[in-house]
Amino acid sequence: MKALILLAKAAIGFVWLVLLINIFHPFPGVAAMALYIMTGFLFMMHGLQMLIFIGAFGDKIAMTRWEKWSILIFGIFALLDIRRKHMM
Repeated sequence: MKALILLAKAAIGFVWLVLLINIFHPFPGVAAMALYIMTGFLFMMHGLQMLIFIGAFGDKIAMTRWEKWSILIFGIFALLDIRRKHMM
């Protein structure tokens, strides 16, 4: 399970890399606009996940600063890793 979570985090990291490259060096045509929309959507959804999780469990488990920010970056895969580490 840990290997699959690491593989999924690597995939999400690659997605973020492509989205950030698009911000600093836009892809040609309509692709850049689609990637801008996906960047905003991914950032909002992961931010919402982070806020909900910290609001619900922030006082119940001791998370490091990196664990909190990793939810913003990796989303559900960070949550699965935190659950495996703290709640099992």
